[in-house]
Amino acid sequence: MDKNASRPKLLLHACCGVCSSYVPELLIPDYDVTIYYENSNIYPSEEFQRRSDAARTMAESFGTPFIEVAQDQSAWFRDVRGHASDDEKGPRCSICMAHRMRKAFAYARDHQFDVVTTTLSVSRNKIIETIHDIGRALSEEFGVEYLDRDFKKNGGEDTSQQRSKQAGIYRQNYCGCVYSMVARKRKQS
Repeated sequence: MDKNASRPKLLLHACCGVCSSYVPELLIPDYDVTIYYENSNIYPSEEFQRRSDAARTMAESFGTPFIEVAQDQSAWFRDVRGHASDDEKGPRCSICMAHRMRKAFAYARDHQFDVVTTTLSVSRNKIIETIHDIGRALSEEFGVEYLDRDFKKNGGEDTSQQRSKQAGIYRQNYCGCVYSMVARKRKQS
């Protein structure tokens, strides 16, 4: 008998290896998890690959399938046009999260997944209500259930940081887009 036969198929949108170092552990007992790496916001392309490699390493450590979607920065830039000066957690971030989660929901619908969720909620730098509002709206649009969990609760982000450090994977120091990279450099100087 297939051990995954009774568990719903869950597509876990992952933003990086750090966030992928703990969240799958929380889901695997109840779901047949596949990690989905779609992050067209990541700049530069070398950063995209470092984060993908880290997320893939974590997927392998959990024995979960890993899907990397080719980066499409032109579509992402079209979506966030006019929001270059927004602060992190502002409208640009909401648009960015919706862009990436929309692709996850479309993939889930097209590949018969039962549920979608995202590692974005493990970060203290993301507004959980925004993530859940996006997920619920996309769930209605695509007809795929959204799992609205706050993975940062009970020390989730600290655990993710510790686990990723122990695993020796790449750990980034900015959210990911060119605008967050520039903002981070400004703060450091």
